[in-house]
Amino acid sequence: MPSRLETRLMDEGLRIELMDRPEDVEAAFGCAANAFGKQTHDTLWMAMNPGWDKPGPERAERMVKMWRDISHDSDGNANTVLLKATLPSQGQRVVVGMAIWLQLSMIEGRGIRPSDDLRSSFDLEKHYPNNETEQRYLCQAFRSLVKRRVEVIREKETSQPSAVFHLGLCAVDPAYQRRGIASKLVQWGLDEAKRRGNLEATTEATSSKYP
Repeated sequence: MPSRLETRLMDEGLRIELMDRPEDVEAAFGCAANAFGKQTHDTLWMAMNPGWDKPGPERAERMVKMWRDISHDSDGNANTVLLKATLPSQGQRVVVGMAIWLQLSMIEGRGIRPSDDLRSSFDLEKHYPNNETEQRYLCQAFRSLVKRRVEVIREKETSQPSAVFHLGLCAVDPAYQRRGIASKLVQWGLDEAKRRGNLEATTEATSSKYP
């Protein structure tokens, strides 16, 4: 039987779906910016997303590229899943929350191979030109955040299954928080991990709860 909160969300028309257009990704980035930038002032998230507080689609450029460049494992499952939570508003559906789930593995064809080297996925020189101090700080902070993630996936290399389903980011716009939306985004991932062969679901967080 659904809980009172689940019933309320169903009554409100909440949907958890895959992002299927660039506009979804840009709106989802806005939710993350409101949550991690304006609400909690998460220094690592803000540093990893320079220009997060500027208007226009350019601020979501990296997330849009992630959505466009999705790869698949040997079973055809997407290695990167970008989810949107939407509610109806004035005849339209509004993105109120988002999550990014990643299938990670050290085995080729079983997921994305994780790295603790930020330079492999983030153009530090582009965003922080000639600023070696900031570049070094970001590399160290990122390595510290993902250290255990990489260790766990290395431990899985000789196991079955050899992949994990990892929650890389989850955010709900502050205007829609405390309504169980984040729980629904997380539950979708837990159910998907089970569907993919009972993959272990993992995440990590900063002190301000990013992701």
